[in-house]
Amino acid sequence: MDEDTAIINSNARNEKIKNFFVNNKKILISTISTLIFVLIGYFVFAEYKERKKIKNSDQYNSIILEYSKNNKEITKKALIELVNKKDTTYSPLSLFFIIDNALVSDRLKINELFDIIIKDVSLEKEIKNLVIYKKALYNADNSDENQLLEILRPIINSKSVWKAHGLYLMAEYFYSKNEKQKAKEFFNQIILLENANQELKIESRKRLNRDLSE
Repeated sequence: MDEDTAIINSNARNEKIKNFFVNNKKILISTISTLIFVLIGYFVFAEYKERKKIKNSDQYNSIILEYSKNNKEITKKALIELVNKKDTTYSPLSLFFIIDNALVSDRLKINELFDIIIKDVSLEKEIKNLVIYKKALYNADNSDENQLLEILRPIINSKSVWKAHGLYLMAEYFYSKNEKQKAKEFFNQIILLENANQELKIESRKRLNRDLSE
């Protein structure tokens, strides 16, 4: 009797499953088709990104290898083009090469390129903070206190590994302006930071003991 009941229950289950697939055939086919298209799209996009990355890499390496003082203008245009491609690796590298080799003298243009990388490129958090610090470093000699603080604010108000570097830049900025009290405040902040670069802590103590002690 129990065996008969089990067989009936099994047949009933199978019939329910069969009816479910029959009644929902269109929905199931549509769902499976959508999943397949999504997967295909994902892999096609991943392949596209990989090829684009390789192309940008080849372009950057070619530009750098062919660079000389005789083709500065060509190099500048090619690297600016790479910055505008918003590549996570080669856009920052292109800008740093432009700055290191003084290919662009217009500070506004350089800051525009910095802003493209900071605002429009999907960088890892600490890479973005490095770029922000580099922008502040680039502008340090030609900015007032408020401008420099505004650039560094995202780092100084964070727990970034670059925070101490930002504080040190501000401390040295105020020291160069003979604003010793402000310089002391920033040097002291570095010393109190738990994750501050040890070399910066040592240099900050030296500054405080040697140049700012009263």
